[in-house]
Amino acid sequence: MLEMLGSRQKDLLVLLLKNKAGLTADEISEQLGISRNAVRQHLAALENDRLLKRGETCATGGRPKQLYVLTEKGHECFPRHYSWFAELLVTSLVERAGATGMSTQLAELGRKIGAQLASQHAHELVPSVDSTEVLAGLMDNLGYVARAGRDADGAPLIEADNCVFHALAIKHPEVCEFDLALMSAFTGRQIDHQECMAKHGNVCRFRLDPRKASE
Repeated sequence: MLEMLGSRQKDLLVLLLKNKAGLTADEISEQLGISRNAVRQHLAALENDRLLKRGETCATGGRPKQLYVLTEKGHECFPRHYSWFAELLVTSLVERAGATGMSTQLAELGRKIGAQLASQHAHELVPSVDSTEVLAGLMDNLGYVARAGRDADGAPLIEADNCVFHALAIKHPEVCEFDLALMSAFTGRQIDHQECMAKHGNVCRFRLDPRKASE
């Protein structure tokens, strides 16, 4: 995201990253060496993109001044090497439990998370609503760029254009067990992983058994 911003907007976000309590427009203007009007324009654009927000006001001896702070989305613009950390964890699991043991543990974790998500979204999982649609929406929000659909036989499908574990799944295909277990626990259905980007597929395609697992 940072690479899509102008240099001044990057500098502004870095300032707010360093000043967690927030800065006023005047303080930003002084530290960046640009006019207050230019700062206002940058603040408006970044606020519109939800990268920063208005925080508290601070007393100045006169009229209180508005502070600006980074949002969580703004914080996520800066590199956080989750993939590196995830690979360390997976490698450690393989060393301790082997590929099969790691697969079992990831499946257990996926089932746990899927059940938690189902509980949190129980109000959406009513008979009149397709759980596949709800799950696809959740996966889309998590970065999978997912959508729900149907195959030629009418069975529900979820297709994802982005594998959030792509590099990791290429090295350790067992990682996909987490997704499969999560989806199964959330929907109560068996999942057929028909296509996988980590195995040179164009998408990750998941077919959900039309019947509940208990049927």
